[in-house]
Amino acid sequence: MPAGTELDQSGLEILDRDECLALLSRAAIGRIVFTHQALPAVQPVNFAFDGANVVIKVSRTSRLATAASGTIVAFEVDEFDAEARTGWSVVAVGPARHVTDPDELRALERLPLRTWAPGERDRYIRLRPELLTGRRVPARDLTASA
Repeated sequence: MPAGTELDQSGLEILDRDECLALLSRAAIGRIVFTHQALPAVQPVNFAFDGANVVIKVSRTSRLATAASGTIVAFEVDEFDAEARTGWSVVAVGPARHVTDPDELRALERLPLRTWAPGERDRYIRLRPELLTGRRVPARDLTASA
């Protein structure tokens, strides 16, 4: 582990904002957490990161499109190697909004965002991360505990 690495109480490496942004920009699938019928809901989505915002494309009739507009949501991405027992997780929390401005929509159309799920996706939702946190399970020598 590099010198000066900060650990949390559980021994996980605390990632700084720049590292969180870098990891967020390279992930392809994330999970958005929102409120549906007064309960927490989690939905996997593919997304694009435009350098400042998480952008997803949804159907205008989806529960996500209805629930995640003008509200605070959480968005999580991660990557794990079960064999090596390493991995990382980044969580972004902030306001989500439907994009309606024609100029902004044209810019979003140029993002490399192709939905995986079937059906028409005709609405963009943009999440502006106000709180960005990340943790990494540091690599360790597993032969000592074998």
